[in-house]
Amino acid sequence: MKRLLLAAAALAALPASAAAQQGGGYTFYQDGRVLARRTFPGVVPAGASTRMVDLGQVDLGTIISLDPAIRIQGGSLLPAANADAALRRAVGRELRFAREKDTVRATVLGVEPIRVKLADGSVMFGLPGVPLFPADLAGGDAALTLDLNATSRRDALPLAWYAQGGGWGANYTVVLDGRTAGRQDGRSRVSGLAVIQAGSIDADDAEVQLLAGNVGYEGGMPRPMMARGQAMEAVAFDKAAEQAIGEAHLYTLPGRHELRRGSQLAVALFEPAEVRADKRYTVSGQVPMYGPLPQYGEENVMPVAVTYVLPRELKTTFGDLPLPGGTWRLMEADREGRLQLVGVAGTGHTAAGEELRLNAGTAFDLTARMVQTEYAQAREGRQTVATADYRWTLANAGAAEVTIEVLEQRGGEWSVVTSSVPAEKLSSTLTRFRVKVPAGGEATLTYRVRARW
Repeated sequence: MKRLLLAAAALAALPASAAAQQGGGYTFYQDGRVLARRTFPGVVPAGASTRMVDLGQVDLGTIISLDPAIRIQGGSLLPAANADAALRRAVGRELRFAREKDTVRATVLGVEPIRVKLADGSVMFGLPGVPLFPADLAGGDAALTLDLNATSRRDALPLAWYAQGGGWGANYTVVLDGRTAGRQDGRSRVSGLAVIQAGSIDADDAEVQLLAGNVGYEGGMPRPMMARGQAMEAVAFDKAAEQAIGEAHLYTLPGRHELRRGSQLAVALFEPAEVRADKRYTVSGQVPMYGPLPQYGEENVMPVAVTYVLPRELKTTFGDLPLPGGTWRLMEADREGRLQLVGVAGTGHTAAGEELRLNAGTAFDLTARMVQTEYAQAREGRQTVATADYRWTLANAGAAEVTIEVLEQRGGEWSVVTSSVPAEKLSSTLTRFRVKVPAGGEATLTYRVRARW
């Protein structure tokens, strides 16, 4: 029971709101979990009692009483009917199987592997058609019975549990340069939308909350929420109210909502904001991070990555926002003002004041070629020392001058001895060269690296 209880124990210690008791509340997690809270009307007598409740398919280990006076002593769950369960119940019985033009009778002998005995006495592995189950084998909905013990008589049973198949994802759009508004001021417009997958939940007048953060996951790695093509309800122009809780952030949707199995719900995470989006071009060198500095003579063609950096200074509308991890779509208007998708990036959770770096693919008009031009190696005691010279040829087929950043990264003892462009040491492992490349032209970068291992 330790799996859910850290979060739910806090819930149990707090009185549920009247609204939540009437329509229930659901907290959706980005990894696919849904923490459901609902109050079931009806007297819970003092002492021991049993109670049947409809929670759908549920993990018994996640059910918690939200009333400190009511303790769950145990329970049993009869799963909902499905073809596999019905076939298991049918072992030893004769069933009819529907085929394209007729039906055939056969006795089910076992299910692992599936095998049936036909009328002529032969045994078939598999099914001779679609099984037609009698009502006593087909079963019904999931039935949950809880064993309760209450210190005093209560008028209702408030519970929390994990619902199945839900989750939510954050989706962001950056319209670059504000061109759709007819401006050329270099400002971009950012909006964020939370898309909620209801999964197996059916609820009327529900409170909906979204939790962003890494709160641990039982049974392995979390399952990311994948958006599907079901009907979507949009919460018009209202944004979610945000608060910090534990080491995560919680977003409460405005109003109450109807949740239907398989549906989606969308809500704005914040008011659209105008920001500066700086486009950067980077290419990574070939010096290995660890180990020997190798010699090679082939020219390498390296992709030039495109990254958009969005500064987020504190005490600004956009900078003060904690942003849940999600998908960012970069849009730009063409000459006629039609928006086009120019990049897609994924980010983790981003704290307030932390800049965003959106990796948006590679540049079409920029090419980078690198070749090692000189190499020397010698032994100094028990260590090897090597020097290598590199030449980069950076080409720009576009209509404007650009700056390409060439990055070299290595651990251990190493240095850039000489370079045609100033070497900026960003850290003990990372060095950057900023090279201006003219429109329709080329630029050359050369440098020598010395490494010891």
